[in-house]
Amino acid sequence: MTRHIFVYLIGFFSVISVIVFYLAGSDIVDTLSPQGCRMSWMSPSYVLQTSFDQSWTLLAKRYSLWLYREVGWETSELRGTPVLFIPGNAGSSHQVRSIASSATRQYYSSPYDVSPEFWSRPLKPLDFFAVEFNEDLSAFHGTTLDSEKQYTSRAIDYILSLYPTNTTIIIMGHSMGGVVAMSLLPHPKISTIITMSTPHTLPPARFDRRIGRIYSANLASLNADFTPVLSLCGGSTDLMVPSESCILPLSPDNGPYRRTIFTSALEGCWTGVGHREMVWCHQVRWRIARAALELGAATTPSDRTVILDTWLRDGHTLPPGLPESKSVVMNLLQENIVRMHSGERLVLRNPTGSRTYVFSVPPASPAKFILYVYGGSIPPTSPRHPLPLRASVYGCSSLNDAQCTTLQPVVLKLIPSPIVGKPFPVPQEGSDESEGVVFFETEVEHQNANHIVVQIDHADGRGWVIGGFADAKPIVSEAGALAPFVSRLSIKIPEDSLVSDVKLTHLLSNALLVYRATPKYKSVCTDALLYPLLQHTSHPSETHYYPLRKPVLLHTHGSAPYLPTPFNRGINLTVYTSSECQLDTLEVTVDWWGTVGRWGVRYWSAVASWAVGIVAFVTFNAWRASETTGVLPPLSVSLSSFVTGWLSQSLMAVWVFSLLPLKPHVWLGNTGAFAFSFIAPMVLLIATGLVVVLWWILQVLMMPIRIFHKSGLRLQESSGINISRNTLVSMGLVLLLIFLLVPWQVAFLGCWIYHCYTCARNVPSGHPPSNTPMALTPVTPRNQVEEMDFSANDAGSCPSLIQRQNATYASQYLLLLMTWLLPLAAPVLAVWIRTLATAGYTTPFDGDHNVFFVVPFILMVEFGPWEIGFMKTSVTNTRFSSRWALLALFSIALVGGPRRTYLVFEAASFMLGVIVSVESGPRVWRRYQR
Repeated sequence: MTRHIFVYLIGFFSVISVIVFYLAGSDIVDTLSPQGCRMSWMSPSYVLQTSFDQSWTLLAKRYSLWLYREVGWETSELRGTPVLFIPGNAGSSHQVRSIASSATRQYYSSPYDVSPEFWSRPLKPLDFFAVEFNEDLSAFHGTTLDSEKQYTSRAIDYILSLYPTNTTIIIMGHSMGGVVAMSLLPHPKISTIITMSTPHTLPPARFDRRIGRIYSANLASLNADFTPVLSLCGGSTDLMVPSESCILPLSPDNGPYRRTIFTSALEGCWTGVGHREMVWCHQVRWRIARAALELGAATTPSDRTVILDTWLRDGHTLPPGLPESKSVVMNLLQENIVRMHSGERLVLRNPTGSRTYVFSVPPASPAKFILYVYGGSIPPTSPRHPLPLRASVYGCSSLNDAQCTTLQPVVLKLIPSPIVGKPFPVPQEGSDESEGVVFFETEVEHQNANHIVVQIDHADGRGWVIGGFADAKPIVSEAGALAPFVSRLSIKIPEDSLVSDVKLTHLLSNALLVYRATPKYKSVCTDALLYPLLQHTSHPSETHYYPLRKPVLLHTHGSAPYLPTPFNRGINLTVYTSSECQLDTLEVTVDWWGTVGRWGVRYWSAVASWAVGIVAFVTFNAWRASETTGVLPPLSVSLSSFVTGWLSQSLMAVWVFSLLPLKPHVWLGNTGAFAFSFIAPMVLLIATGLVVVLWWILQVLMMPIRIFHKSGLRLQESSGINISRNTLVSMGLVLLLIFLLVPWQVAFLGCWIYHCYTCARNVPSGHPPSNTPMALTPVTPRNQVEEMDFSANDAGSCPSLIQRQNATYASQYLLLLMTWLLPLAAPVLAVWIRTLATAGYTTPFDGDHNVFFVVPFILMVEFGPWEIGFMKTSVTNTRFSSRWALLALFSIALVGGPRRTYLVFEAASFMLGVIVSVESGPRVWRRYQR
């Protein structure tokens, strides 16, 4: 009874764990990375390109091409720069409307009237085309991706045929549309590629080996082709694509332009953006549209990179167009000169007019000079619509010397200025284009400049300015990596510092971890020009900003499971403040709720593949027992034996295995990190419980069929494998149908349905069925087992009760294995059904007609797993048995399955094929020859 209770506990634990992971993962949008996007509005119309027909591509029957036009703002005449939008998985060509509408309404100030901003510039409007893939599920199917690539390539040829010969085209791709866009490279007519929420390095669904080939080819193109590529990532708010896969591989110096920008760092945006929201979030779409407008006039790759860095900028590099350092003549003896005392801060609330402020460089060297300008500009950086307020920074060796030098910044970027009393970002509103604080930082050596001069011009009473010196030395904590797991790590923040850099050098920085940073203040702060703002930089492309009014959650995508990048150590924090709020300390600890939410999103495939491995291992042990006793234990007994026996040893084994420095594409991708080694036992425990729960569910599903057949139908009493000519003909027709028309996944689904029906109705007479989930059936001792005689069976003798019972139990083991394999085949099956519904048989469903994937299952289902050789239940003393193929399947499912899920089904088909060949092949051939 204790064994039963333990099994029930494992099952209920797995169900509760799945619920917890789901809730924690769903809570990410509200707690870890809330979204602040303003809705976009437009008046769309779409013009079907009927001329792009079958004379261009046979896929014209399946897909279509559309031209977007803003109603009342432009005509259908083509007179601009062509742009092609490629939708993603289950996407629509209509998703182009938000960006296209913004481009139109930026170029035209009113219908048909060009904006004065573009009167004197050689810019043209944009002609937005969009391909329509009928919401194909391209994320699951490599052949569908190939079809979309072929159609898009021909669409580009058609679009460019409508323009002068020297015309190039801009490509935009959302989600898997970005993968299609990258697969077009190298292409001489593609000038720039902008992708949005595109998983570049790791497929979101890894059920098809062909998708892996496409990704490998795309990564090779990224390294070889020089077309500028920019990737926009939504961060944790994107629940469909883990954003670590959105990061482009870093390009070497003087290599092709490869830039990744997280929307949480995108200047003027500063918010996580959901997967679908990426195409309509106003803070993102208007910048993409403006960059595309500017790209239309660029002629060289270098010009295009400058435009991308100007309009889609995250502040990690200095802005393009920064004035060179040069000598200027300044009259520092005028009446509008204000000399700042040593250590004094410049604080200007609502400044007016023009004035010059002179700071003496402190003797301690080096030092940092900091300048904040709210609403105005420090050229060339400013909000979208800046105030007239303008600040310039110079370095002078002497006040009596009129020669000063323009100081070059180390950092010059726009940072957010959260509104006191409102959440950040503001839900359904976010930041306005005119909001933000320009942050200027430069390092000043005492021997290079004795004075810093700040010149304020054109102030009209709006905005504010804060400036002064700060210590250049960062705050370094040597706390160990496990410190936040067991206690609160406290970091002392210096008083009266305009900016403080904090480096936690040993802490793990990984997508699997979420930290909670809690601010502690010396006093209540209500009226501050710049409330303390925390910046978390975890990757050259990823930055997050948090107002320190309450505890905040720190997360990253810089390193993650299954990616080739090493697991990073070190967390870099920066606190921006006007020094009016006395921030005392920051306390850092692990946030377990957020951390658990990150695990569930990344390890669902591991649970599925490990469940297949567990079923294979349970079947292996049951087969071994049957070879010893001649009696096959019921599935419920085998599961109970695994849970109460092998499971504890397996938990310790997988934990030790997780400590090995393995490559990131195997196991759970944790490369031996101790902090994450306990994830493997957790995954194994949950997968085991789900295997038990699924068997309970199958038993419940089979009960109605058993009741329906209870009155008259009984187990087919097989006398071995009986192959008739009709059987061979019918099987041949089925295989021919798979080879020509039907994907093998359809045949596998049919096998599962038929086998589930067979298992439900076949209850051996003379023995009670195991209707309860953990019913125990006594195992007959070996000396009481009736030896199985196949020659007797061939002569027509009736199988014994034990033989019929073994056959039923063998079918149940196969049913459980096939049920766990079913989700691995179902995605491609869904693609096929979707393709039939939208396009019919307009194109062949290539690539899924390999009959060898399904032949072992057809044979076992047709003749019965016991008769075909799956779990042969005769007493034998042979040292080698084909059951070892199940152990090989167990190893592949655990080691390679989590990252390459398609390996699990391929391995299962191959291993079962080996079993069928070894156990029944020679016997079947001899019988057939008779």
